[in-house]
Amino acid sequence: MSVGVCILAGAKAMSFAVSLFSLSWTHSVEKTEWREDWAVTPAGLQLTMARVKGSGAGMEPGDGAVLKDGWWEWQPTNPPIAELRLAASGATGGGWRFCHAGGCVELGAKAGEEVVLSTCAP
Repeated sequence: MSVGVCILAGAKAMSFAVSLFSLSWTHSVEKTEWREDWAVTPAGLQLTMARVKGSGAGMEPGDGAVLKDGWWEWQPTNPPIAELRLAASGATGGGWRFCHAGGCVELGAKAGEEVVLSTCAP
């Protein structure tokens, strides 16, 4: 059985038949972009790569980070997770950008809007 990603954003539910996706957002204090690459696996959502454009308050690059073209990049070693919960602060002017091979959608643009990503069967 294939695994995809299901997203609950406020009152809206979406599902995508994808095995890879990325999330990007702007840090609320430093106004600097973060990017993460994720794999959708039978064991859960697996963070495979993280990048941050610069550093600052609450934005320390992870272990083994390498500076590439102005981005700190590293491979986290966290185990897969069942779900990823995001909460928009309203301090960044936007939410998260969820991208996959078929395009991108913005999630959690409204302050206080919770977004939950999890694995699902498409």
